[in-house]
Amino acid sequence: MKSVLGNRKLIVSIFVILIVASTALALGPLAFSLIMGRGVQTEPINADKVQAATTDVDGEWQVAQGSAHNHTSAGFTIDEILPADKRTTSGSTKHVTGQATIQHGIVEKARIAVDMSSLTTDKNVRDQNMKTKLFEVSKYPESTFTLTEPADVSAVPDDGSLVTIPLTGDLTIHGQTKSVTQDFQVVRDGDTIILGGDIPVNRLDYGIETPEMIAARISETGEINVRVTFEKK
Repeated sequence: MKSVLGNRKLIVSIFVILIVASTALALGPLAFSLIMGRGVQTEPINADKVQAATTDVDGEWQVAQGSAHNHTSAGFTIDEILPADKRTTSGSTKHVTGQATIQHGIVEKARIAVDMSSLTTDKNVRDQNMKTKLFEVSKYPESTFTLTEPADVSAVPDDGSLVTIPLTGDLTIHGQTKSVTQDFQVVRDGDTIILGGDIPVNRLDYGIETPEMIAARISETGEINVRVTFEKK
């Protein structure tokens, strides 16, 4: 009798081990992706989903949500450096506001503001570290880009083609402001204008020191990623 009971316990134990092992194998890739995820990146303009322009380029414009294919988004891309690995990660937000004034094909004024407290990656722990230790959003809740030199957009065609336009302005991050000049893609899409591009940055230029993180160091250089849709007021 004891032998039978012992065999049953052995069989049950084997089944339990098999179930646990099978579950681990099934969830292993998921667990790995939660730890090693690449984040949520602001993508470039999706040119395949752009239509011909239906409105004049001149006027007063404001940041809008945008379409499902080219929704407004802004964020960052940086490298996380681990003891035995290096990976690129991104964070982004759709909480972007701003406005622009265009007269005779010239952008006379423009300003874009990003709510830093709403930035998200694909990992809650990393979100918390980025907000509290890297960007210190409680002190610096907003990052902005303000145009400081007029920009000529008169050559942007009305057929939905993308063109490259250089923009010069003041970029403010973490309470520090630097002048930057960067090429952006611009397209007229239906009754909107879409602006997209990446701005290379060095976090030390903006007073962002290396945060004390358990698992990773943060590279000094990275990018600010922008894709913004404007609609007329």
